[in-house]
Amino acid sequence: MRVVSLVPSLTEAIAVSLPGVVVGATDWCSHPADLDVTRVGGTKNPKLDPILALAPDLVVANEEENREPDLTALREAGVEVLVTEVRDVPQAFRELDRVLDACGASPRPRWLDEAERTWAELPFPESRLTAVVPVWRRPWMVLGRDTFAGDVLSRLGVEHAYATDAERYPRATLDELRATEPELVVLPDEPYRFTAADGPEAFPGLPCVLVSGRHLTWYGPSLAEAPRVLSEALRAARR
Repeated sequence: MRVVSLVPSLTEAIAVSLPGVVVGATDWCSHPADLDVTRVGGTKNPKLDPILALAPDLVVANEEENREPDLTALREAGVEVLVTEVRDVPQAFRELDRVLDACGASPRPRWLDEAERTWAELPFPESRLTAVVPVWRRPWMVLGRDTFAGDVLSRLGVEHAYATDAERYPRATLDELRATEPELVVLPDEPYRFTAADGPEAFPGLPCVLVSGRHLTWYGPSLAEAPRVLSEALRAARR
C-alpha cells in the first residue's frame, strides 16, 4: 500500500500505525519527527505532478484543509482520494477508523483505543470559562461554529465566544473580540504561530494561554495526551 497524505495529523496517524505506508506528505507534516518521505508542497497548494509520480494507491485529504480543485484533478488522473470531515471529537475517531481501515490497519492500533478511552473517561467540567480563540492575525480570525478545536475546548470546560457564529472561522476586530468580555484568550501556535511576544499584548488585562496547536487541532496520536496537556495549560492560565 502506497499512501500520500495531505493532512498533517493523518500523516502522523498512518505513519505511526503502518510504518512505510506513507510515501508522500506535505511540507507541514512534521510528525513523526523521523518521517522521511517525498514532500509534495502545502496543504493548500500540493504539487500534483510529484504526487502522481509516486503512484499512490490512495491520497488522504480533508475537506477543510485541502482544496476541492486539487482533489478533483487527482481523481481525474485516476487516483483514489479519501476525503475526511472532522467537526468534533467523536467524528475524529470515526474518521480515523475509516482512514486507517482504508490503509490496511488491522487490528485497530492500540494508540487509537487508548485515545478514545481517554476522551470517553474525561470527567464533566466542574466549571466553565468563556474565551476567544484566535487562529490568525492580520486579519484577526477566531474559532466559530462547528469546529473540532471548539469541541475539544468545550469538553475541557472552555466555551468560546463565537461558537454560534454563522461562520466557522469569522473575522473580527480587536475591539469586537474584547467586547465579548472573555475570561480567557486561548492562543494556539498554529495555523498562526502565536508566541509570548506575539499575541498576548493585544489583550491587555486578560489572561492569555499559549497552547499547542497539535494538541488542539490535530486528530491523531496526539489525541491520547491532548486532554492532559491542554488542561494543564488552561489551569496555569486560571491561577
